[in-house]
Amino acid sequence: MTDWEDRWQKNETPWDKGYGAPPLTECLDLGMEELLGARQVLVPGCGSGHDVRELASRGIGATGLDLSPTAVTRARAMPKIGHEDYLCGSLFEADWRIGREFDTVWEHTCFCAIDPALRVAYARAMAEILPPGGHLVGLFFLTPWDPGEKEEGPPFAVSREEVEALFAPHFELRKDRVPERAYPGREGREWLTVFKRRN
Repeated sequence: MTDWEDRWQKNETPWDKGYGAPPLTECLDLGMEELLGARQVLVPGCGSGHDVRELASRGIGATGLDLSPTAVTRARAMPKIGHEDYLCGSLFEADWRIGREFDTVWEHTCFCAIDPALRVAYARAMAEILPPGGHLVGLFFLTPWDPGEKEEGPPFAVSREEVEALFAPHFELRKDRVPERAYPGREGREWLTVFKRRN
């Protein structure tokens, strides 16, 4: 199992590009209502918080969650942009959720980073976090290995069919497409989805 805290302490974080995910910016620029109309968005595996701040810059309440205390410390050290905050905790434990409500989740690189054996638990956690009618806006990195990375992961690959099957018990796929914007080298390798929590 990957020691994410160790990776952050050693600055071994090639996934941290220094700015928010281009597909997220694309969604916001295009007026995606599931994000722009959200009351509070959860960003699991937020790292140093670039996506959280991108959401906050559009007036959206956003909460970043990460396992690594170092990542959360770095995120909190950045100048505050709007209604954003950061929590240190595990997505699979409920203690950090006490007293908090989210109507949308922005998924970006958390899913591909976890052990594939935890994917069913991930889908279940999303269903527990979101109320009926809530949205999971997911950017799934289908073939996630950058040049030089080992294919055994993390990150771990996934197919569209597997993603749909994992979320089907709890969510309905409402929209999907390949985003036009991407970090360099990721063009055409990501799948943008909007899942709606079933009643």
